[in-house]
Amino acid sequence: MRDHDLPALERRSRGKRRFDDDEPQFLKRGRPTEPPADPDTEPDPDTGEHWSSWDDAVHGPQPHPDWLVTELAAKDTELGVLKTGKEADVHLVRRAVPDTDRSCLLAVKRYRDAQHRLFHRDAGYLEGRRVRRSRENRAMAGRTAFGRQMIAGQWAAAEFAALARLWEIGAGHDRIAVPYPVQLRGTELMLEFVGDAESGLAAPRLAQLRPGPAEVRDLWAQLVEALRVLARAGYAHGDLSPYNLLVHAGRLVVIDLPQVVDVVANPQGPDFLARDVRVVSAWFVARGLPVEQADPLALTGELLREAGIR
Repeated sequence: MRDHDLPALERRSRGKRRFDDDEPQFLKRGRPTEPPADPDTEPDPDTGEHWSSWDDAVHGPQPHPDWLVTELAAKDTELGVLKTGKEADVHLVRRAVPDTDRSCLLAVKRYRDAQHRLFHRDAGYLEGRRVRRSRENRAMAGRTAFGRQMIAGQWAAAEFAALARLWEIGAGHDRIAVPYPVQLRGTELMLEFVGDAESGLAAPRLAQLRPGPAEVRDLWAQLVEALRVLARAGYAHGDLSPYNLLVHAGRLVVIDLPQVVDVVANPQGPDFLARDVRVVSAWFVARGLPVEQADPLALTGELLREAGIR
């Protein structure tokens, strides 16, 4: 993960929902469908290569990082699966310009098709996210096939939007490490690969580590600062745990944000935030952090004040 000196992002007004799904920069109007089959982006059965889909996608915030390959002559090569999940799988892809040294690794999150998605906890998260058409709202509430497809579009767009905004945040000493959101295409989200670029080995999850006392204190301090930045932006992660925090080169990186919660627009927002804090506090206390340093009630209260709720 690279450090960037990022420009400040003005706080959005309370009156506008952060997750309106027909916000033009994140979703096109109409049904969120999978991109149509395109022979130029279908992988070669022998090499696994296909032309880059950069030209057919919504792009991440500018300026684009120097490491990112944006040339239309680039090809994407499927290297394998990084993670499987109930709602989506994450694949490893190398994007490279043939006959040059220009290449980068990407983590590609692909939500499952409408018949195989399992959004088992979506009801509470989706409060505060509303589309403006009653037909779509009814379909989502009834979990019809079309409604589930709409929900999938919301997950992908919400994660892309949150990562883009968090990437841009840089007020004073505020910093939060998240993967750079490279592009959004239908319900496929391409992200910066966080790990060793030479070996393709992903950074370990916090849950995999056995940190010593000094590292526990340092990681906790990084996490608290990340939670503060999220709260100031009006967010709760919504599903925070040691399994969706990576540690790369000593730095804590927040991942898996499709269920990100607007703590202002969502009536359950403070509850989600409190749960996030309880889960991670318990993990750190179990690894030796003094209880008084990881008091979940005190930290939750502080974060709610940062969000302007109390």
